[in-house]
Amino acid sequence: MSKRRRAQPIPQDCPCGLPATYADCCGRLHRGEAQATTAEQLMRSRFSAFAMHDEDYLLRSWDPRTRPADVDFDPALHWDRLEILGATGGGPFHTEGTVEFRAHYRVHGAAGELHENSRFRRDQGAWVYLDGDIRN
Repeated sequence: MSKRRRAQPIPQDCPCGLPATYADCCGRLHRGEAQATTAEQLMRSRFSAFAMHDEDYLLRSWDPRTRPADVDFDPALHWDRLEILGATGGGPFHTEGTVEFRAHYRVHGAAGELHENSRFRRDQGAWVYLDGDIRN
């Protein structure tokens, strides 16, 4: 396990909000045992990776054309809940897709949310995060 992987304790319930354990849900993708079959599944797994501070997975699932050198986690920021608001494309037979979501968080105890419409594409057959438009 690399030093950049999972600085947070492993939760029982998956942070992505689906009714499954972390180990059986996003944990399989983070460990490399499975790949996301849809853009929404990748979005959920990336939310969980942010919640878990799993930099390796985030970088691995980022489009090579827009991937940063690293991910700077704020130790005061805690991702609490994900709401999927809608999606276009992004299915098993698509090459592109979008997922609109609200990610709820706390910073120093204060609640906040990130509302974004994320774009995804397939890179060598695997779904990757391309970029997103933040909404107010």
